[in-house]
Amino acid sequence: MLTVRRFFATLGPGVLWLAVFLIVPALVMLGYSFLTRTDLAQVGGPWTLESWQRVFGYDALFQEWTGDNVRVLWRSVWVATLSTALCVLMGYPLAFYIARQDARRKNLLLLLLIIPFWTNFLIRVYAWILILRPFDLVPSLTATLLGMVYAFVPFFVLPVYSSVEKIDWRLLEAAEDLGAPPARAFLSAVFPQTLPGLVAGILLTFIPALGTFVVSDILGGAKTALVGNLIQNQFGQAGDWPYGSALSFLLMGAVLLGLWAYARVAGQKGLEELV
Repeated sequence: MLTVRRFFATLGPGVLWLAVFLIVPALVMLGYSFLTRTDLAQVGGPWTLESWQRVFGYDALFQEWTGDNVRVLWRSVWVATLSTALCVLMGYPLAFYIARQDARRKNLLLLLLIIPFWTNFLIRVYAWILILRPFDLVPSLTATLLGMVYAFVPFFVLPVYSSVEKIDWRLLEAAEDLGAPPARAFLSAVFPQTLPGLVAGILLTFIPALGTFVVSDILGGAKTALVGNLIQNQFGQAGDWPYGSALSFLLMGAVLLGLWAYARVAGQKGLEELV
């Protein structure tokens, strides 16, 4: 009895929060994916696998397999990967630059990095329309990538900065004393120490970039529609909640599969210890 009381006093509130706001909605959405869309854009019986067939490319009307969803998902993965790579190229040296400053300048740079979060995300994305319109870049894939990098680079910089702050620079000095050239000394003595922050930053950038729909909808248009746009359209204009629910689980499965593959590659340490 004492153990049960301790559980509810410590882990109970967190477990209850996850159950009510994560597990239960996910189960409800899973149930919706097996229902049928009625003529009045409502959801009802009978139970069917039609939405899941559409997710994997089967058109029941023409009774043939298409690759539309596969192409959209592949485009989403490619855009998320490219935007994450751009965030790495920009954010990794920026994290080092901030960490190597004196305390006053460091605090100022961190404040400038966080200030955009004080403004609504949607307003910030719309602001890019005014910035890019003179260059005739809206709508386009380039505008979408710029918007994603702008939106997600702080999520990459902050965990990398946290790792850089903990670097033992004596290892770099030791590598240089042993005759290692600057590049090799950095890769062998400094880069491994930043891996936890680097991995966390990549995950915090890639996962939201994969599921975003606001940036691609406003800055990219129909030609750069991603899986997030497809899901949003099913719950909005199309009113096909079963199909949208199945697509949501497809995206969730793709993310979890990527995390599982990373954990397998990481070895016995697992995701928790590395991040």
